[in-house]
Amino acid sequence: MAAKKPHKLTIRSYQVGFGDCFLLSFAYASSERHVLIDFGTTGQPKDATGLMRRVAQDIHQRCGGKLHAVVATHRHRDHISGFDPGKNKKGPGAIIASCKPDVVVQPWTEDPNAKTDARKPTATLQGKQAFARRLVDMQATSRAILAELRRYQRYRMVPAAQLNELAFIGEQNLENLAAVKNLQTMARRHAYVHHGSKSGLDAILPGVTISVMGPPTLEQSDTIQTQRSKDEDEFWHLQARAGALVEGGSPPAWKQVAKAPPHARWLRNRLLSERVQTALELVRILDDVLNNTSVILLFEAGGKSFLFPGDAQIENWSYALSRPADRKRLARATVYKVGHHGSLNATPKTLWNTFDHRGAAGKKGRLVTFMSTMAGKHGSEQSKTEVPRRTLVTALRKDSDLLNTQDLGTGALFNERAFDL
Repeated sequence: MAAKKPHKLTIRSYQVGFGDCFLLSFAYASSERHVLIDFGTTGQPKDATGLMRRVAQDIHQRCGGKLHAVVATHRHRDHISGFDPGKNKKGPGAIIASCKPDVVVQPWTEDPNAKTDARKPTATLQGKQAFARRLVDMQATSRAILAELRRYQRYRMVPAAQLNELAFIGEQNLENLAAVKNLQTMARRHAYVHHGSKSGLDAILPGVTISVMGPPTLEQSDTIQTQRSKDEDEFWHLQARAGALVEGGSPPAWKQVAKAPPHARWLRNRLLSERVQTALELVRILDDVLNNTSVILLFEAGGKSFLFPGDAQIENWSYALSRPADRKRLARATVYKVGHHGSLNATPKTLWNTFDHRGAAGKKGRLVTFMSTMAGKHGSEQSKTEVPRRTLVTALRKDSDLLNTQDLGTGALFNERAFDL
C-alpha cells in the first residue's frame, strides 16, 4: 500500500566541525520516521559555544521528541562523543536519549557478547572475541600514551606538529565510556551488524530496503585488522611527477630545559622524538582499525539509493566491492555520504568510478554528496594526507552536487536536501 511507503526523504548534515551527525527523516502519508546517524566531534568552529547541545535540541525539535533509530557507525569520538549525557545528565547525549529510539545499530565489534573479561588471557580467545578484546586493549594503550604526552607538552623538545597529531589521534581513540554506556541503555533493542546481516531498521522503515554493506566479519574478510598506507590506484594521492620530492628545512628550535653537554642534549631530544614517532604509529594503527569497523548502510526507496559509510576505509570497502551484486547496487547511489570527512583512503577510486550518477553540472539525477569535515585537524598537505583531501574535493565538486559543512555560513546549523521518493 502507498501509505506504507515513504514519499520523501529529508537529509540534514549538521555542523559539528570535525565529526559526523546526520538526521534522516522519512515522510509517510501521516507521519515521519527519523534515523540519527552518528553524533560526535573532535574539533568545532570558533563560534561554536554550546554547539553540540544546540544540535541535540534541534534534532529533538525536528523529530518531535521521538527518534525511531540511532546508528553509531563506530566508536571514534568524532562519531559518538555527542552521546555523552554529561555528569549532570543534561548534556547533548541526555537530550538524544530522551527521544527514546526504538533501536540502536552498531557494528558487530560493539556486541557485548563479543567482549570478554579483561582478566582472561587473550591467548585463549578466538575469532571475534579476540579482535574485540584487542580493540579494548589498544584503547588502553592510547590512554597511557596520552598520559605520557602531558609530560612532553611541558617542554618544547619535540616538534609541535608531532605532538598535535599525537594528541588529536590519541583523543579520537579513547573509549568514550559515558557515550558508549548511554548508547547501550537508550533503546530497548540493539542490532550489532555486519555485511549481509539484518540492519535492525526494517520494521521501523516500511517500504525502505536497508542493506548492511559493511563491516565484514573476520570470517568474511580478515583485512579489516590492517590498513595499507598507500595505494596509487585507489587513494587520492597527487599524480606522480618526474623526480622525487625531498622534504627539507631546518629542524625546529627546541627550547632546552636542562643544562647538559651539547651531545647529551642532542641524544635526549633525538630519543624523545623517536619515542613520540613510535607512539604516533601505535595510535594510527588503532585509528585505522576502528575506521574499518564502520557500519556501511545502503537505504533504497522510490527508485533512489542513499549510501552512508561512516569512516569505512579501503579494507572495509573491499569486501563489498569484490561482490558483483553489491557493486552493482552501490553503483546506483543517488546520495553518497563522503567517508571519513574526505580522507584519501575512505572513498576508493573503484567505488567513486562505479557511481552511475556522477557527472557534470546539469546532468539529470546527478549524484549528491554530503561531507562533514573541518580542515586543519588531521593529516598534512606536505604528506598528501590532509583531511579533506584536496584532489578528492576537486572530484566531488566536478562530478557531484557537494554539500559541505565547511561551506556553511556563520550560525548555520546544517545542510539540507529533500528527495522525492
